[in-house]
Amino acid sequence: MATHYNQQLSLHWLEKLVLLALNELDRPATYEELAQKAVELVNRAHTAPGREAFATTARQPSAVAKACGWLQQKQLIEQYEHGETTRIISLGEEGLRYASEGLPERRLVNFLIERGGEAKVDEVSRTINDYAIALNWAKRNGWITFDKKDSETYVRIVSEPPSTTVAEELLQRLRLEDAIPVDSLPEEMKNIVEQMTTRQDVIRIVEKRERRVGLTSKGKELASQLAAVKLEEILSEITQLTPEILKTGKWRHLTLSKYDITAAVPPVFAAKRHPLVELIRLVKQVYVEMGFEEIQGPIVELAFWNFDALFQPQDHPAREMQDTFYVDLQERGEIPREYVDEVKKVHENGGRTGSKGWRYNWSEDEARKLVLRTHTTATTIRHLAEVKKPPIKVFSVDRIYRNEKVDWKHLAEFHQIEGIVMERGANFRQLMGIIKEFYSRLGLREVRFRPSYFPYTEPSAEVEVFLGGKWLELGGMGVFRPETTAPFGVKYPVLAWGLGLERLAMAIYGVEDIRTFSRNDLGWLRRTSPLTPYRAAGRI
Repeated sequence: MATHYNQQLSLHWLEKLVLLALNELDRPATYEELAQKAVELVNRAHTAPGREAFATTARQPSAVAKACGWLQQKQLIEQYEHGETTRIISLGEEGLRYASEGLPERRLVNFLIERGGEAKVDEVSRTINDYAIALNWAKRNGWITFDKKDSETYVRIVSEPPSTTVAEELLQRLRLEDAIPVDSLPEEMKNIVEQMTTRQDVIRIVEKRERRVGLTSKGKELASQLAAVKLEEILSEITQLTPEILKTGKWRHLTLSKYDITAAVPPVFAAKRHPLVELIRLVKQVYVEMGFEEIQGPIVELAFWNFDALFQPQDHPAREMQDTFYVDLQERGEIPREYVDEVKKVHENGGRTGSKGWRYNWSEDEARKLVLRTHTTATTIRHLAEVKKPPIKVFSVDRIYRNEKVDWKHLAEFHQIEGIVMERGANFRQLMGIIKEFYSRLGLREVRFRPSYFPYTEPSAEVEVFLGGKWLELGGMGVFRPETTAPFGVKYPVLAWGLGLERLAMAIYGVEDIRTFSRNDLGWLRRTSPLTPYRAAGRI
């Protein structure tokens, strides 16, 4: 009994009236019937303060429908459709305009009458809005015909229409009554309805079935309890205080309705960062915690820094336009003169590194081309050339570009997680430890390495992480070759890695199509919590 008593307290006054109305009717009822009964109940509460305001709300079927929705959520009533389908007609946008301005065919005929019964088609097209529609329907109605005179086409009235047509009467009636059941119309108007629906957005038809509500067993029990409560007591509850209630002192005789904190409310979409941005912030936070410093570089890069400085030969397939975006300019960039000779020697014969190089004639003009950087390693080698002295621990998380065919797992623009360590005694074992520590701080503790090949590192490996029940390849790593570091005066081992961000994000957010991150799908953005990666990482 206590449970039902508490539920009584959490009900809105209109919900209580609906339960009482259904209890008295003792049968399922429509919203309109419930509204009528609710007003009758309000009128019985002779001494209730503000009775008129309660009656004003209760007589609205829409307000009763809302109360029924609340009661259904509380399993106190059930709603179901009853009876046959009713077709309801209303005016569309074009119908509203025609009801105000007149049908196009009527405006055409009026225009022709003013011109003595005929006019050139060109003149009609310049004067009458919707002239094509007007000509079509006036011809269908048998009001006009077309004549040829002196190579000109004329429109001529052949039968003057009645002062008002059934279609026009229907438009004006709908303008006044807003929505009308088709079955309530005279037979001649019913026939016109079918004709008018063939005209674009003039008349809209909605099929409705009468909705009725009835008490559940739980609702019947609660309604019986409410029947023992005075109506004046029920209508002493208010949902908000107004200045008038406070000024007059009526609040002393009223009770504020209790809030139901479990009731459904409209969703609130608070501002938040994009899921990909949130993951970038987390990655940067991890690097900083590990003692790294962030660096940045230009998006439009010299081929020298993007390829040549990294010991990538000038005939390498990655340099072809089908793989790299070149900037469409006649001008070339200025390459750093102090490094040109050493880089040239390394490419042609290995220089002082003991390597044989690539054994071709290195082109300075090729190195001066401008490209959209294909990796952030170009930023790394720039930084090494500038600093040189150990220890160096830097990272970047930035955009790169590849001339890829866009599909579910490839983008032309994406992000790379780049990092290097340069210090005395740095080795490959240390590099594996750094990568494992990085992913471990993201909550990903199963990491493995597979031997691989990259032009500018040796030894090299690919990094795989176990996530979502499978091993994912997320990037590459290695120790920079002497051919990469020697031309810039770097004398100590450089540990380097480049990891994919979007592939990691796809696994963390459960996304199967990489394009999801750039589609601006508001539904997905609202549903996706920005804290998901933090939860996956065990960091919150």
